Amino acid sequence: MPPTDRPRTDLPQTDLPRTDIAAPAGMDVARLTAIDVHTHAEVSRTGHPSLTPELMAASEKYFAAQGHRQPTIEEMADYYRRRNMAAVVFTVDAEHALGHPPIPNEEIAEDCAAHADALIPFASLDPWRGRAAVRRAHRLVEEYGVRGFKFHPSLQAFSPDDPMAYPLYEAIAELGVPALFHTGQTGIGAGVPGGGGIRLKYSNPLFLDDVATDFPELQIILAHPSFPWQDEALAVATHKPNVFIDLSGWSPKYFPPQLIRYANTLLKEKVLFGSDYPVITPDRWLSDFAKIDIKPDVRPLILKDNAVRLLGLTPG
Repeated sequence: MPPTDRPRTDLPQTDLPRTDIAAPAGMDVARLTAIDVHTHAEVSRTGHPSLTPELMAASEKYFAAQGHRQPTIEEMADYYRRRNMAAVVFTVDAEHALGHPPIPNEEIAEDCAAHADALIPFASLDPWRGRAAVRRAHRLVEEYGVRGFKFHPSLQAFSPDDPMAYPLYEAIAELGVPALFHTGQTGIGAGVPGGGGIRLKYSNPLFLDDVATDFPELQIILAHPSFPWQDEALAVATHKPNVFIDLSGWSPKYFPPQLIRYANTLLKEKVLFGSDYPVITPDRWLSDFAKIDIKPDVRPLILKDNAVRLLGLTPG
């Protein structure tokens, strides 16, 4: 059962607890123009893909990105470095549900460390791994410098409020790093018979209301405009001080009006730039973002400042 004796906090949204960690060695935070909190490592050093060919093809078709290159982490670093940006990089460990081994988290962390001026490593652990996932979470943060964790409930076939995942959340909260959850529809499996077995219901952001309640010290990022549950995402992020929203996976020109309204007002310090690179490039995202009605004083918060605060990127 979810814990019932956990301490609760009711901190204002602008005074959240933060892990005071320095920026990765070599990262000049002041120089950065933006921090992309949502990019994917799609191929390992040995050429192992993050998804099966069927699911990758479905995702490419959904994003109209057929035939896009799967960049190496070195190429990703060069891409962001040339734009004076930094990027959070992760894969998805969904081996239990998909039967497809993930790209090793340790490899991603090591390769990001080699390009620490531009890349920030997150890890992904399948919650179905149980205690082994808890042990690896500690090792990945303490020995490999991982700075957050990515979950994809639909791919991993679990409801985020399932108590079986709570020990892993407990560990991540203790480690003082954020947890990023895919929310809303996914292009992975779109158009494949039966959606490739992927169930959309697990990515309703309302499931994360329980997680945010039971783990008030865990910083939670709701990834993407959460179609068809945008209002649920806005409600949770407005109500829970420890819940943020990243704007990845959609061109800003398609953002629903209520998302723009909340980003400009109540959630201006809780909304983060994310692209979903490589299927959506930051160049395309930023070009469209420049054309939507975001207040001038809010733009730098979304593009960089909120991520600096959330990720604890104090000058090293």
